[in-house]
Amino acid sequence: MAKDLFTAEEKKAVTAAVGEAESHTSGEIRIHLERRCREDVLDHAAFIFEELEMHKTELRNGVLFYISFEDHKLAILGDAGINAKVGDDFWVKIKDHMVSEFKKGNHASGLSEAVIMAGKALSEHFPKGKDNPNELSNEISYGDSAK
Repeated sequence: MAKDLFTAEEKKAVTAAVGEAESHTSGEIRIHLERRCREDVLDHAAFIFEELEMHKTELRNGVLFYISFEDHKLAILGDAGINAKVGDDFWVKIKDHMVSEFKKGNHASGLSEAVIMAGKALSEHFPKGKDNPNELSNEISYGDSAK
């Protein structure tokens, strides 16, 4: 099951990375883990993005890290607001970093580092304001669909 990918301590570290990344920005970061993804990973990640209502943030500055661990697939999706600022190559750099760390077996730390990298970009373009509500949960979401 996807929930078994990380230990309890690793889950806390990854969730803490999301909180740290979001502490300097109005942007929102979510992580979604699944066991399998039997369709195009970007299409499925876009579906999950919508399911998690990430497109409903006020500034359209949500970022989804989607990982299908048994299939070795991952996608990083930024909403329209952040994509208009950073360009596609930005997400490729983060994805390459994650893949490099995952190959070393550093799943939780590689993901945490990637989240922090995304948070830095979000803070540059969407700095934290006076009123900075946490619009989306920082908890990891899971799906064990056979899609």
